[in-house]
Amino acid sequence: MAAFIAKQMVGNQLSAVKGAVGGDGGDDGDDKEKAEEEERERQEAIKEAEDRRKEKHRKMEEEREKMRQDIRDKYNIKKKEEIVEAAPQEEPNPLMRKKKTPEELAAEAEQEELDDFTSKFLLPLSNAVEPSPARGIYILQFQPTNCSAPIAPAPIL
Repeated sequence: MAAFIAKQMVGNQLSAVKGAVGGDGGDDGDDKEKAEEEERERQEAIKEAEDRRKEKHRKMEEEREKMRQDIRDKYNIKKKEEIVEAAPQEEPNPLMRKKKTPEELAAEAEQEELDDFTSKFLLPLSNAVEPSPARGIYILQFQPTNCSAPIAPAPIL
């Protein structure tokens, strides 16, 4: 009796596998169409359920706001005006962020290269350099921070 039951169970499983692997072969077009139709129906049902849920929540929020307004009117409470600031929203997916242009990347790299020494000492000096009429000669004119009188340029020999 046990052997009969075992044979029935294994036989049913084998026949199910045979049908799934490649039984007829002629119904593939119909199966695809049925599967596509079922998927469309499923998507429509999901969308419809989502719309019903949104409508339900909208109605609930309207009722709540009406109750809030009744309480405000009863106790003479003024409604706070919400000032919505245009805060930049954090992008949900870092892979979808805006890509930087080569100019922006170059500017960032240049900014990183500027350290404290460069930004404090070399940039003011570069603004004080004036080209002279003679080619390749530069005159350095700058005002030291602890000196009140301007320094005259050195004569060119």
